[in-house]
Amino acid sequence: MKILKLCYEYPPLGGGGGHVVSGLANQLVNMGHAVDLLTMKYKGLPAFERAGNFSINRVACIRNSPVVCHPHEMMSYLFTALPKALAMTSGTSYDIIHTHFVFPDGILAYLVSKFTGIPYVITTHGSDVPGFNPDRFIVMHKILRPLWKTILRSCSQVICLSQFLEDLLKNTMPEANTVIIPNGFQPGRFRSDRLKSDKILIVTRMFKRKGVQHFLKAIDGLALDHEIHIVGDGPYLKNLKHKAKSISTRIQFHGFLENNSAQFRELMETSKIFVFPSESDNFPIVLLEAMDAGMAIITTRNTGCEEVVGNTALLTKPGDVSGLRNALFKYMETPLLCKRSGEKARTRLDERFTWKAVAKRYVNVYERAVELHKYKLID
Repeated sequence: MKILKLCYEYPPLGGGGGHVVSGLANQLVNMGHAVDLLTMKYKGLPAFERAGNFSINRVACIRNSPVVCHPHEMMSYLFTALPKALAMTSGTSYDIIHTHFVFPDGILAYLVSKFTGIPYVITTHGSDVPGFNPDRFIVMHKILRPLWKTILRSCSQVICLSQFLEDLLKNTMPEANTVIIPNGFQPGRFRSDRLKSDKILIVTRMFKRKGVQHFLKAIDGLALDHEIHIVGDGPYLKNLKHKAKSISTRIQFHGFLENNSAQFRELMETSKIFVFPSESDNFPIVLLEAMDAGMAIITTRNTGCEEVVGNTALLTKPGDVSGLRNALFKYMETPLLCKRSGEKARTRLDERFTWKAVAKRYVNVYERAVELHKYKLID
């Protein structure tokens, strides 16, 4: 198949959503499909790259941070991406458009489909679903609710990454044509057999809903012999650093680290415990990375996080500081449990979330969308 992918974030821009696009696109190419990606340009990134049957096309726009993209920056992308997308579709006979995020790329897919007749499917990632993100896009979702519904109503299929996200989406649009396909991962990016040292690691974008402040409260007043490393950048980082000043345990904030950097790899492969205390999340790629590295994981129940780790991790209620503290003690005081939890997590990753298995499910969605489109043309 010839697939046009639309996503305003692609590594090194953004967070997990961009890595999903990268992993899926590369797996589709390995399966013999052709993929062209349209995304944002940013400082130092080339306007065009090609690797075999995979091409990356970047359009100029306003963007001031590799981590955070504001609504007005998304709008600037739409203005430059639409003519580029129309030019690409006029020169290539695409079978399907696969867009990631309802806003902004769903708007782009909707318009391109109207002009060209090419069917499109959408993968929602969380922040593009009303009610998911209490920190951002609340006003935008209220203003653009009718457009949001039109985009979902017009697409062939809405892919949700978790049951949690599908339920949230259907609270706003019960009639949406949804299917659940989890995020995938290529096992072996990190070594799980390296000796783990007494290190606790957090990796996330620094938004309040990610819950890092609850972790800081949980360790406040404790005499820990574990090193604590926090990786990531974002608007809440300054606030977290201020909170950490009153904590006696030394906490090292690394800021943003490239996912493929030696420093990031070292932290992932040698840390013993991974904490992801998010209050609201869909299917975080960073948890798959922690599972790949064989770390013992603490994360939250009744979120998409629980669907990733299953029974291989210790789960706490979002915002439950005492529960988080107890989970930390449980791992630190029971080294065998810590070791076995990491091993179970690595096995679960291998059995359920390889890109090969996930990509096959996406291809089935593409094929159904194309067939449905053909029947509509005949009718």
